[in-house]
Amino acid sequence: MKRIVLSLLSIAVSHGSIPPNISSALAANKDQTSFQIPATDEGLPGAGPIRRYDWFKKLWERKRSGWAKQVEQDQGALVFLGDSITQGWGDKFRGHFDGVKKANRGISGDTTRGVLIRLKEDVLALNPTGVVLLIGTNDLEESAEPETIAANLKLIIAALEKHNKSMPIVLCQVFPSSAAKKRPVDKIKQINLLCQAVVKGDKQVTVIDTWLLFADEKGDAKKAEFPDLLHPNDLGYAKWVAALTPILATHGFVEKDRDDFQPEPGFASLFNGRDLNGWGFRDKKSMKETIEFSDKTASNDGRYVAINGRLVVTTPAEGRRIQQIWTSREFSKDFILKLEFRATPNADSGVFIRKPQLQCRDYPLAGPYKDLKKYRPQDWNEMVVTVKGGVAHCTCNGEVLNATMKVPPSGPIGLEGDRGQMEYRRIRLKELP
Repeated sequence: MKRIVLSLLSIAVSHGSIPPNISSALAANKDQTSFQIPATDEGLPGAGPIRRYDWFKKLWERKRSGWAKQVEQDQGALVFLGDSITQGWGDKFRGHFDGVKKANRGISGDTTRGVLIRLKEDVLALNPTGVVLLIGTNDLEESAEPETIAANLKLIIAALEKHNKSMPIVLCQVFPSSAAKKRPVDKIKQINLLCQAVVKGDKQVTVIDTWLLFADEKGDAKKAEFPDLLHPNDLGYAKWVAALTPILATHGFVEKDRDDFQPEPGFASLFNGRDLNGWGFRDKKSMKETIEFSDKTASNDGRYVAINGRLVVTTPAEGRRIQQIWTSREFSKDFILKLEFRATPNADSGVFIRKPQLQCRDYPLAGPYKDLKKYRPQDWNEMVVTVKGGVAHCTCNGEVLNATMKVPPSGPIGLEGDRGQMEYRRIRLKELP
């Protein structure tokens, strides 16, 4: 009966026979209804669970109707999209990402299919400049299979890319939880593997290994960071911020000021911070330079980029791709090499000393130096390499990595890319008498 009355009233409105106050009320009712969870799955995109618990329906409608009033002010925001873990940032993002225009579009309890259904009004309507996406854990609680979750993610990514083919998408792997929460480690790992496969080769998407970042030795969440084994506390959010920051910096959302570091007396910069002048690609066998990136801000394939004083080795779209960039100059005298590096979770890279490689990684997760006491995860660390008489002594923040690394009489300095993102800055060298 209610629907019939509303329909008749709507017809009357269209003929101009309803007072303006009633007309406005009808329009508001229509808007409110559009943000309700559909009563059935019929005709909805994707597959798998859509939650229809009373508490969730109320939250869904309240959040979405509220956001609809902020569409204008949130235009061009960096959108954080997901479930309760994303909602947990709050509207002020716990004080993080200052200076970034951002919008929180997380709804507690949401699933991949729920996100897919609300994507147009909640996200695309904002014309976002970027999207940080974390979703999938609640699907597991509703007994969805990893294949279904990955298929929905594929549709979400496709819709985002169709809307804007240049907008960066940061895909966070599903966080660890616990079998006690109906989120067993084997299922979460399978979800992350399938989702990685979905975006493999997609240069618009950067995947962050947030599963390994938070997992304990069994692959579950740690109580110190996830007290209920599902939602992060302040410590957990701080680690998430640190993991996101290098990627957001590469895409120009944060750390926009140039690093104006000046080398110590006697040291010469190998990287000017503005471009890749003095660096290039070499043939792996002959070590002859094949491409020199004089005055270019990026390598021809975009893997190596100069950004505000940082030489960024970007995350490969394939997941892993081994590649090196080398100084055009070669060094035959004894020397001291100093540089700073920052790695995303589980990133793998390397510094080449005349040709032999010193592993430079996110050491606690990627190894091989997992017991370093002074290493700062997802922050800047200093590497110092002193070469004397064909032997290199290598340290990270003063801790010895290798005290007897043998190196050739002469050769260039190189930086490798493998997986994840690695950044280098303040690369300088002092030749010894």
